[in-house]
Amino acid sequence: MRAILLLLAAVAALVAAPLHAQESEAAAARIVAVGDLHGDYEAWEDIARQAALIDEEGRWSGTDTVLVQLGDITDRGPDSLRIIRHLQSLGTQAEAAGGSVTVLLGNHEAMNVIGDLRYVDPGEYEAFRDDSSEARREATWEANREALEAFFKQRQPELSSEEVRDMWFAETPLGMLEHRRAWRPGGELGSWAASLPAVAKVGRSLFVHGGLSEEMTREPIEMLNDRHEYALGSRSTIDRGILEAPLGPLWYRGNVRREEPAPEDPARLSREQELATVLTRYDADRLLVAHTPSVSGIVTDLGGRLIRVDTGISSHYGGPRSFLVIEGDVLTAHEKDRDGTWELRALDPEQGEPAR
Repeated sequence: MRAILLLLAAVAALVAAPLHAQESEAAAARIVAVGDLHGDYEAWEDIARQAALIDEEGRWSGTDTVLVQLGDITDRGPDSLRIIRHLQSLGTQAEAAGGSVTVLLGNHEAMNVIGDLRYVDPGEYEAFRDDSSEARREATWEANREALEAFFKQRQPELSSEEVRDMWFAETPLGMLEHRRAWRPGGELGSWAASLPAVAKVGRSLFVHGGLSEEMTREPIEMLNDRHEYALGSRSTIDRGILEAPLGPLWYRGNVRREEPAPEDPARLSREQELATVLTRYDADRLLVAHTPSVSGIVTDLGGRLIRVDTGISSHYGGPRSFLVIEGDVLTAHEKDRDGTWELRALDPEQGEPAR
């Protein structure tokens, strides 16, 4: 299936209108951190209103607040495009008001760019459908009939041309070609994803989607971000390995959980040692991660120096809607109970709590 998706990407037309998201190391009076949204616009809007980031019309009302969304806007839900468009608009509005919006690169954004569409909700394709989608799909079939027939018949030589056509149409829902055109390397959203930092530092806090391994933090943040931007570029000869690296910032879970020491590498640093090393290298007090859901709520660990903000916000996971507010050294978790009320919980920056 992935091979045919890559073939579709190759025949899709190019659209490019990148929006650049910048990381900021400046101190901020108020930082709001939001974890994985996975296509749930309703949850995102609820969080943004509760965090006083937007008004009733959905426009920025956060004044000089710094919003950091930790990646994985895409997949598992139908409204990723709607969230992205809103965040893009808020970025411009926030800048004019003295605030900022930073969206981190998540593994699912990278997956969309490189053509790994295993978790794309059908609603995502529908969001890209327009009045020309049917004609565009038909024209794409006609222009690539021979290549597509050869591809399918490699697997099932007995297929007729009509059967191949039916199979390709079934695997290519309306809007999918437009989705691939936008997300491919060099496309509008592919370029947007390439502009997102993998790691951001705001004040004394580090933000990353998956985690920061000792091995990947032997270079400055700027260089690490540049490597991800390069890997998401449009040239076909680019090595994209860092986007799927187990120790890379998009996928790494070792800050959150692993055997101590890891059986396959007993010389490896413990979680505590690794986090201390990373924080020292980047001159930070704490690391905030997403990617590994904690559906019981926002969790602190390792003496309060590790904060997990992914609470399974989207309806796919069914965890609580949540966000974290950082004001100086005061960290406050905001979580929505099942009865619809928002609860505030101060996080002790000294003690922390064990991972749940």
